[in-house]
Amino acid sequence: MELGTAPPDRTGHVTLPDGRALAWSEWGAPGGAPVLFCPGAATGRSLGFGVHLLAELGARLVSVDRPGLGASDPAPGRTLADFAEDVQALAGPLRMGRPAVVGNSQGAPFALACAVAGAARSLALVSAADEVARPEFAGALPTGTRALADLVAADPGAAERHLRGFGPEAMWDLVSASSPEPDLAVYRTPGFEAAYRRALAEGFAQSGAGYARDTVLATARWNLDLERIRVPVDVWYGELDTFHSPDRGALLTSRVPGARRHVVPGAGGSLLWTHAGDVLRALLAHR
Repeated sequence: MELGTAPPDRTGHVTLPDGRALAWSEWGAPGGAPVLFCPGAATGRSLGFGVHLLAELGARLVSVDRPGLGASDPAPGRTLADFAEDVQALAGPLRMGRPAVVGNSQGAPFALACAVAGAARSLALVSAADEVARPEFAGALPTGTRALADLVAADPGAAERHLRGFGPEAMWDLVSASSPEPDLAVYRTPGFEAAYRRALAEGFAQSGAGYARDTVLATARWNLDLERIRVPVDVWYGELDTFHSPDRGALLTSRVPGARRHVVPGAGGSLLWTHAGDVLRALLAHR
């Protein structure tokens, strides 16, 4: 199976209005329809998806290191809305306009922030980390997720300090422990495992502070008015994915006007790579 994880064609950074560097990687022809990728937890910009399909689809994929991850400068105290502002500042130098946006796993709330801010043309949420702090999920979370959500709600600073102790090996172990067998078969594919481990090493290159901030933002209440989203949104989950959302995105989809939910039989949390063509074609059809 082709998983589309070839190394980037181009890399670089832009200097934001406040002087910070925001690092990016890009695949595909420079003139292709832009797709902005918000990667999962602690994942650096070198791990793409579906890059073998970009020429056929007339698209280019741009992945960004969020602040404090990879080669992007940190921004202490940043919010989800701040990331949307960073994306808007990135769009000009990279000639993206309003790109289609993909949010995978922990990248989902950051992608949603872009849509709320009007910085996205269309949106795909794939194996999206859900807003687990919502009261509807109080009795449905695994013990570890519930404990983290409670700590973030009670003392976000303490949660952030605790999460800074994570590193690439701990993240690999967490993903492996929470994945069903079909996902493990994907993640342990030699080419994918090497690319993913490389991206995790990038994500933690500056310590665990960037990951910790991301995780607190994703685990707390999002403070995003999803009713403001006025672009097409597709929400994708694998039938076997019990890790990213207690209800595989049913509540999340209902909160976004006009959103469409897709639950793929036999698939798990690796859906972005195993079904990249379906995701990209649906996303780009909204052009």
